[in-house]
This record gives sequence, structure tokens and C-alpha cells, in this order.
Amino acid sequence: MMQANSLKNNNRLKLGIFSANCSSGMAVTKVEERWQNSWHNNLELVRMCDAAGIEFMLPIARWIGYGGETDFHGGVLETVTWAAGLMTASKNMQIFATVHTAFNHPIVSAKQLATIDQLSAGRLGLNVVAGWNKPEYDAFGIDLPSEHGERYARAQEWFDYVQKIWTADTAFDWDGTYFQGKGVYGNPKPAQSRVPILNAAASKEGREFAMRNADFLFTPVFDFDQARATADEISQAAAKNNREVGVFTFCTVVCRPTMREAEDYLDHYANKNADWEAVDYLMKLQGMHAQSFTPEALGMFRDRFAAGHGGFPLVGTPEHIADQLEQLSATGIAGVTLAFVDYAAEFPYFAEQVLPLLEARGLRHSQ
Repeated sequence: MMQANSLKNNNRLKLGIFSANCSSGMAVTKVEERWQNSWHNNLELVRMCDAAGIEFMLPIARWIGYGGETDFHGGVLETVTWAAGLMTASKNMQIFATVHTAFNHPIVSAKQLATIDQLSAGRLGLNVVAGWNKPEYDAFGIDLPSEHGERYARAQEWFDYVQKIWTADTAFDWDGTYFQGKGVYGNPKPAQSRVPILNAAASKEGREFAMRNADFLFTPVFDFDQARATADEISQAAAKNNREVGVFTFCTVVCRPTMREAEDYLDHYANKNADWEAVDYLMKLQGMHAQSFTPEALGMFRDRFAAGHGGFPLVGTPEHIADQLEQLSATGIAGVTLAFVDYAAEFPYFAEQVLPLLEARGLRHSQ
């Protein structure tokens, strides 16, 4: 029996969990309580999030860490197998697999993802990543294309190939620029008629890819004005393609009973105990290759990178965080991901204190 797609529910503001498969999550910090991305911890987290009505889990696919004292993101649970495992521990959540199109063959990925969608009765999501991190390309023995557009040209062909495998009724030949195959077919097909597609992008080429293919664009926002401008731009661009594309962004959460407690803890982990060597290397790579952040943003948001990989800060009391989320929703943002220093330890307080406030404001409905 097919499960209802949680991303199509009537909550005005969708919520997800981001980067729980990665060591330290999104916080580039040396504090002892930073996230330990063990399988046990991921199971505990997905069960409590599923019970609370959180819509989705989104992982980062990483192959090489960022160094520093902690080797931030040096330990990462591979996302396809991670997604398959979490399906068995949850009932309602959409679980995304993040797939690098440069490092994964379309035939293999199509089979893996269709299998996961079958075993979960239709709860798979696919986050398509064109790739940007040169040390990872070096590890795979592949040259990083100098042109940003070429990465997305390959990603487009990869995506088209996977979609063809998922929909073709008979075997076919593929003779593309990047992939070739004879007598190709896929069986089984995904359980869903359309697997939800997410694409993280801020560059022109990335957003054009999302407008053609994705259901959700995942992109950083820095303030409410920029969030509104982004949501408006994406809505208009999607309409020109006769499509609807929701905008998701990522947030860093420090939720405490008082503002002073929240701000003090932010200072503790993201300033006094930040892994600044890893922060600066991450920002250098983002600026050189990813084009996810403008040079101006990279210069302004060093502290935000330490706090949560550049995520929008939700720091304060439950009421303040609910206010911030309400304002983000009012800009046209369709959903946000949440990241905590210690997800499993901090999420229960967020769920108990913030979720009811969002329900009272009509942004979400009780489970």
C-alpha cells in the first residue's frame, strides 16, 4: 500500500532535519557534545522526528572532510544505504537520498533508488547534486570541470537517463555525451509515480536545473528581504516553465528558555569553541567551487558558518523562534531544515515548545 507523500500535506511550512548523517551535523565546533552521527543516534532521531510529524530527513553526501581539529564532515554515513535503513525505522517521513551525479552511474542509482522506494511504499526523495568539491573529485580521480555549466550539463543527462530507466516500458539504448548504454531497462520501477526531487543551488546554472527538474529548490537565505526576493524569483521562473517549485532553506537552531541562555550557548559553541581552521577551509572551498554563496555573503557570514554551515539562525526562546519561522513562511519560503549541535538531545525541547506555537499560528497542523 502506498504511503501518502508527507511533502504534499497541507502544512504551510514544511520541516526537515538536515545533515544528521554527518559528523558534527552542521555545527563546525569542537564542543564535546557536538553531534555524533552514529547509526544508533540516527535511529533515535528519526523515530522522534517521525512521531512529531516532521516531514523529511535530508542528508549531505560527503566523501572528504574539511580538516581542522575535528575534521568536520570527515565521518559520513553514505546516503543511499542511510536512507534505506531509516525507512525501516520510520512510518511517515520522506527520506531523501543525496546522489552526486559525477560519482554514481545512472543505471546503478536508478536501481538502488527504485528498490528503496519499493521497500518504503513510496517515501523516497532524491536530492540531485552536480558536485563542486575539488578534493572529492581528486579522491575519485576525476577532473572537476572548470565550467559550472558543464557540471549541470552532466547532471541533466544523468537525471534524464535515470528518469528514462524509471519510466520506459521496454529496453532502450542511450547514446549521450556523458553516458552510453545498450539494452537498458529498469525493473522494478519506483513505487511513486514521481519521486520528489530536490536540488540545492544558488548559481544561475543550478537554479535553471532546478526550474526544469526539481520540486524543491534548496538554497541559503540570509535575511527576510533576500528570502522574499528569492521566493518571488523562483516562483516566476518556475511559472515560465509551467511548473511549481517550492523554496526550502536551512536553519541553525539554538532553542532555550531565555534569550540569554540561547545567545550564551551560541557564543560557547560557535565562537569560543569553533573549529576555525575547518570553518575557513570550508568557506574557501565554497567560494572557489560551489558558487552557493556570493563573495559578499562569505565575507559577512563567517560566524554563521561556524554556527551552522551558513544556515539562517534561529536562536532564542521558543516564542522568538516561532516568530522567525512565521516571518520566513510569510516571505514565501515553503519549508526549512533544522540542525542542532546535538540533534537527539535538543530536538525534544523544540518539538514540545515550538511545534505547538507553529500550530497555533496556522503554519502546521497537529499530528
